[in-house]
Amino acid sequence: MATGRDGITNGRLRRAAPLASMAARATGDRVIAALRRDSDPDSVTGLARRADRYVEALGRSKGALMKVGQLVSFVPLGAAIPPESQRIVQTALSRLQAQAPPMAPDLAAEVVAAELGAPPDKVFRDFEAMPFAAASIGQVHRATLPDGRPVAVKVQYPGVGEAIRTDLKNAELIAVLFQFLRSVMPGMSQIDPKLVAAEISERVTEELDYCIEAKNQQDFADAYRGHPFVRIPEVVAEFSTERVLTQDLATGRPWIEALDADQDLKDKWSEVIYRFVFGSLRRLCLFNADPHPGNYLFGDDGTVTFLDFGCVKRFDPAQVALMQDVVRAAVLGNGEVIRDRFIRSGLFDEATAPSGEDLLAWWGAPMRMLTAPQPFRITRDHVSETVLTEFSPLGPSADVVRRMQVARDFIFMSRVDVGLMSVLGELEPTGNWRGIYEEMDLAGAPCTPMGEADAAFWGARSPLPAVPDWVYAQ
Repeated sequence: MATGRDGITNGRLRRAAPLASMAARATGDRVIAALRRDSDPDSVTGLARRADRYVEALGRSKGALMKVGQLVSFVPLGAAIPPESQRIVQTALSRLQAQAPPMAPDLAAEVVAAELGAPPDKVFRDFEAMPFAAASIGQVHRATLPDGRPVAVKVQYPGVGEAIRTDLKNAELIAVLFQFLRSVMPGMSQIDPKLVAAEISERVTEELDYCIEAKNQQDFADAYRGHPFVRIPEVVAEFSTERVLTQDLATGRPWIEALDADQDLKDKWSEVIYRFVFGSLRRLCLFNADPHPGNYLFGDDGTVTFLDFGCVKRFDPAQVALMQDVVRAAVLGNGEVIRDRFIRSGLFDEATAPSGEDLLAWWGAPMRMLTAPQPFRITRDHVSETVLTEFSPLGPSADVVRRMQVARDFIFMSRVDVGLMSVLGELEPTGNWRGIYEEMDLAGAPCTPMGEADAAFWGARSPLPAVPDWVYAQ
């Protein structure tokens, strides 16, 4: 199939070509060796050109291919690759977070007309033809409602649904995708591609329906309306459909500008992100499973606006309680409880599960931010070490990782784990993470001014789960 009018390439082999080309030239030891050689100016320039070509190919492909680039854009690439080379690759890939090649203005207008019944200039008082953000499934335009309310209008690329569905049925493409991810995330080797493809297919297919995203976003907006530091834009339902999503226009610094802020602000933003991600899971059993930094806007007052709720995972209270038990057990040093809960979750088979002692050592890396003396600074090196220990079959907990089998319901937990820690690692914040954890999971008193404001907001609206009896038996 030829490239469509919207610029999205269709056809299995043509869709696989951008990643196949990239993977063939940038996989395994070959990419590490090549990046190690990139120490002279000409070589670095060449690396930048290659990274730009990859970004262009992924950006033009849109859909599932582009999401791979978004993921890798903020995940630590490991100590084996020189930091200056990592930064070149990640800077190029970061453009995929909100600066992908946009579709032509007339195509966006056609989608709006088809969905809302009239061209943009008839539906809205004002509508900017050129988008201010363009990502994997759609692009976002500034507009004004007839009553003067400023809004952001997300318009889905025509044909992107068919392209993504083709991607997710394409065995060649899935193989190449995993080959590329394994080159930068060795722990992916233990994950069943079919299992991951099934879960990704379900979640990404949901993202194609903006009615589902609108419902997700409104659930978060209803819960956090009036919150002291979490901002969720309100959805304008009467101007939203399956392929057009209209919401309040949010303002704030984008990620690239937030990285240059004073450390005090970075510390505050990091606490907000940490409290929101885990607080919404604890209180609402809702998990926003797309934690890349292009979905955040940072306020100079320390607030954070959260965008894009197309990929939301809903858990039941029993699943949330099980996850809380694992964290409590790790903090308290109870390896047997960790082993029991991991077996219950399907992460390990009972007959072959590692010992409680080995699991406690394995889970110690991600839990160090809670178990180390507080306040604790999260650094890039800490995140790289955490990712290596948690996921790499060649890392310090190799035997545990090799026995792990990822349960489908928890695939996106790993994605959020890596994503959240990678975002925090870039901000390098210092915080009382143990105190925040105790607030949420052990009914502890607020440990920061934000904690006090958060507790005052929630009051009796959504009480946290009771602490299980076994915690007090240690």
